[in-house]
Amino acid sequence: MAEKKQVEVATLSFERALEELESIVERLESGNVPLEESVAIYERGESLKRRCEELLTQAEARVQKITLDAAGKPKGTEPLDVG
Repeated sequence: MAEKKQVEVATLSFERALEELESIVERLESGNVPLEESVAIYERGESLKRRCEELLTQAEARVQKITLDAAGKPKGTEPLDVG
């Protein structure tokens, strides 16, 4: 069953994964969740967190810097050096 959740998480968009992660945090912070369920949703939250991090890393890799020619006009793009 945990494997099914992994596959499901892997298909979520960043926004959907973040929304679900926020919901899990709210439920856990409320203190009204039985222990066994808390552990299960915490594990789900960890998977969602990893998914969000993965999607952010992919987005960062796609961000590009516009390069300019000598006249200051755009001539193309190159990977953005965020380091």
